[in-house]
Amino acid sequence: MTNSLNPIFTLAAVLVLALACGSSRAQNCGCDSNLCCSQYGYCGTTSDYCGVGCQQGPCDAPVGPTPTGPSGVSVPDVVSDGFFNGIIDQADSSCAGRNNFYSRSAFLDALNHYPEFGTVGSADDSRREIAAFFAHVTHETGHFCYIEEINGASGDYCDENNTQWPCNPNKQYFGRGPIQLSWNYNYGPAGQSIGFDGLNAPETVASDPVIAFRTAFWFWMNNVHSRIISGQGFGSTIRAINGMECDGGNTATVNARVGYYTQYCSQLGVSPGDNLSC
Repeated sequence: MTNSLNPIFTLAAVLVLALACGSSRAQNCGCDSNLCCSQYGYCGTTSDYCGVGCQQGPCDAPVGPTPTGPSGVSVPDVVSDGFFNGIIDQADSSCAGRNNFYSRSAFLDALNHYPEFGTVGSADDSRREIAAFFAHVTHETGHFCYIEEINGASGDYCDENNTQWPCNPNKQYFGRGPIQLSWNYNYGPAGQSIGFDGLNAPETVASDPVIAFRTAFWFWMNNVHSRIISGQGFGSTIRAINGMECDGGNTATVNARVGYYTQYCSQLGVSPGDNLSC
């Protein structure tokens, strides 16, 4: 996200309503060949169907087999002190994120819970995944400057139609952490997976740096990981993080993300691959 830090993982109202009604997630869809099968098992042609989680049909990028074998890459070796500090040192010394919050040690502590991050597929797949992750984190946080979304408290990030993860009326679900986790339907399952009360204590993401990085990994591994290692390209990861920027929604922010990605790929000695933009 840019400094306006738009919410991530926005869903179309039709999908939200479908979920609220308890419809099945997927039944092989049975869509016509010109329609996409969404992650929830519905047919359509917009980015809500052909974007994040698209299962069949003309998805944003070809759906291919996802590698499962180890790459032999050591993420701690790739994400060295020099690499990490080269990002955070560009943040102003007064930034909240730079002052005893974001750190390489917190990143590595969180990484221990997600052993497939940066270690699956080929060595190039792994390095591209690491570069992509840090490209988005750099953009979302302003080089690890921001812990919370700028002016986030003024936004409404409660999806009242999502009864599985009901909002606490006294809490706010604006962006927090390295990938600016947003919305009750992300805070709830992230907290359940990680071990904190995401719905009743979302502020934990802005007070505990390890949990903050773990929410970033949680979102990444559930929504982004398979896209980058299956060769769908960096552009597909932009759709997963903030699809509203794509298709002319915010070309400047897309270009900024691509710029960070290609820069980090160069630093890590890997080609950025195809399909860079969305």
